[in-house]
Amino acid sequence: METIINPRLIALKQLERVRPYIDIPQKIYLKLSYPERILKGRIVIDINDGSEASFLYFRSQHNTWLGPAKGGIRYHPDVTEDEVIALSMWMTWKCAVMGLPYGGGKGGIAPHFEDLTPERVAFLRNYFPKNMSRDVLQVLTRKYTEKIAPLIGPDSDIPAPDVNTNPQVMAWIMDEYSRLKGFTIPAVVTGKPVVLGGSLGRNEATARGTFITAQEALKYCGEKRPISSLTVAVQGFGNAGSITAKLFQRALFRVEAVSDSQGGIYNPRGLNISDVEKVKAETGSVINYKEADRISNGELLQLPVAILVPAALENVITAQNAPLIRAKIIAEAANGPTTPDADEILHANGVFVIPDILANAGGVTVSYYEWIQGREQDYWDEGTVLKKLEEQMVRAFKQVVAKHEQYKVNMRTAAYIHAVSRVVEAGKLRR
Repeated sequence: METIINPRLIALKQLERVRPYIDIPQKIYLKLSYPERILKGRIVIDINDGSEASFLYFRSQHNTWLGPAKGGIRYHPDVTEDEVIALSMWMTWKCAVMGLPYGGGKGGIAPHFEDLTPERVAFLRNYFPKNMSRDVLQVLTRKYTEKIAPLIGPDSDIPAPDVNTNPQVMAWIMDEYSRLKGFTIPAVVTGKPVVLGGSLGRNEATARGTFITAQEALKYCGEKRPISSLTVAVQGFGNAGSITAKLFQRALFRVEAVSDSQGGIYNPRGLNISDVEKVKAETGSVINYKEADRISNGELLQLPVAILVPAALENVITAQNAPLIRAKIIAEAANGPTTPDADEILHANGVFVIPDILANAGGVTVSYYEWIQGREQDYWDEGTVLKKLEEQMVRAFKQVVAKHEQYKVNMRTAAYIHAVSRVVEAGKLRR
């Protein structure tokens, strides 16, 4: 049986690892070890089979010393309180590593499985959220917004899309929050449709940040081979994974493998990502793409590629499979895909890891741009957004590399040194 790894304990272990490099007073360390506040509760709604179902909801605000809490909302059967806490901690460090005036927040919803029959559990796991009707999803989203409304707002906590949420979900949250307040407040969320005050470039921002940092890593590692001979594998084919694969292919990299929750596909001659997207849209999975061999998600991680992009969920690279990874560079488009023990193994084996709080920070960075545009009601063209994003991603990458070289540590520890130092300094000044 697969070991269940608690993401909150991983987040705490990552924080603990930077203590030898940073003067963190014990009072501040204790404050950073647990969220400032966490809201949780239950929502009961009618669902599509005519029954009622109970859902657990969470919103965690880890730290707001640098500014309002910022972080996505995920809809997934495996969402837990500890996962949401960990994700909010990682958002604190992600915002800090990018130099954004935000703290970390995160939210999530999952079915309440307690006391249910195995058949009902299986039904709800399959139903939520991908087989939930649009109308029921909207009801759930609006009820969740009502519950978290006392916490969120443009100056306190700004949600955004995450796993299984999208611009439409953000539009419902913005509308419900505005209804409760009595007037339209676009800046309460980011990742909205452009017509409602969203930012151009936001949809691909997470993937583009991953792509930019991977290119910088290739330069830093001294890669001299032509781009057409550089291979890529992407685990996860949601928004971040599919767009990352597309960006690499457009730049003439050879994307050999991609996967989703049902499995993966591999073609050493390269995949046509546009065709894979069509198959995924039509059939529900990339595994139905005919011009490739099927592989498992585990096999994808072990391919001898130049760049491996974990773009699914947490804890997919562990101490058990890390020794088998043959990629030269790992760019973490997902949050928390690598455990601390796996980190040590990868570093010892010479794998250059671009940690999640840097590699996937393009999303929150363009969310920041969207927030600015919404507050000022002054909207930018896409070229301006992408230019600013590239400049900010490259600058952050170089700052983390500087810590990597200064302290002779792996890139994750370097990113944490850079980020935690900024938050600790703010805490000392404010507290």
